[in-house]
Amino acid sequence: MAFGQQPCGFFPKRFLVSKIWTAKRLQQEIGGEVVFFYHDCDHDPRETQTKLTHLKTGDLHCLNFAFENKIQKKYSPLFAKRVDRNWQANTARQLPQFVSEELTELFDSIREENVADFCLAMYRGMGLLEGIRVERSGAPEFRRKAIAVDDYFVDTELEGEVVRARLHNGGFALHQGGSSYLPVEADPSDKGRITPSRDTRLRWMQSVLGCTHYVAGAGEIKYLNKDDAPEIEFVERDPIERSDEAYVGE
Repeated sequence: MAFGQQPCGFFPKRFLVSKIWTAKRLQQEIGGEVVFFYHDCDHDPRETQTKLTHLKTGDLHCLNFAFENKIQKKYSPLFAKRVDRNWQANTARQLPQFVSEELTELFDSIREENVADFCLAMYRGMGLLEGIRVERSGAPEFRRKAIAVDDYFVDTELEGEVVRARLHNGGFALHQGGSSYLPVEADPSDKGRITPSRDTRLRWMQSVLGCTHYVAGAGEIKYLNKDDAPEIEFVERDPIERSDEAYVGE
């Protein structure tokens, strides 16, 4: 059985934790292996927004990684967005207002170089992924095993940064917002550089994982085209309060 999610904060959003718990509950009921499809090639910086509650005031604060430049922030996949050590040190000094000393020390100890690796190390350090196999959409070896799809992105370069260009009007482009696109050069001949769009992601993922059950969020289960993988039994994750906030162990 599997569940999928982008890196969703340096402390994971509670809806991801619910997916993990739901998958482990199913595993206890029916057996099998649990696989986390870690969609770390997504490029949207909003995915890693981390909403934390102030321990004294109860106010909700939204924190996120700092990014070196606008190109990296807007267009680089999460596995290519680099971690700013000054940001990490500054954030570590703020965290005691929001989380336990143990979680602050974990955050301060992470030395991964990019946002996706950093988040994954945090989730593992919190003990959330014990007994779970992780497969990454950003891994070239995973991509090369997957089927070809007709709507996709290609990793390419722009001003020294890895960016994720989408197939658009017979060429490739970066989406600048609205109806505005920036054309870029990209080479789709190497499958190790190709990742799917949202609409083709399910069958692309399933071509490698071959899962029997898939745990999905409430919104996710509505847009997934289940006809792309009729062999999968889709299971909606268990409810969890404050699903879009960060899980910090409570």
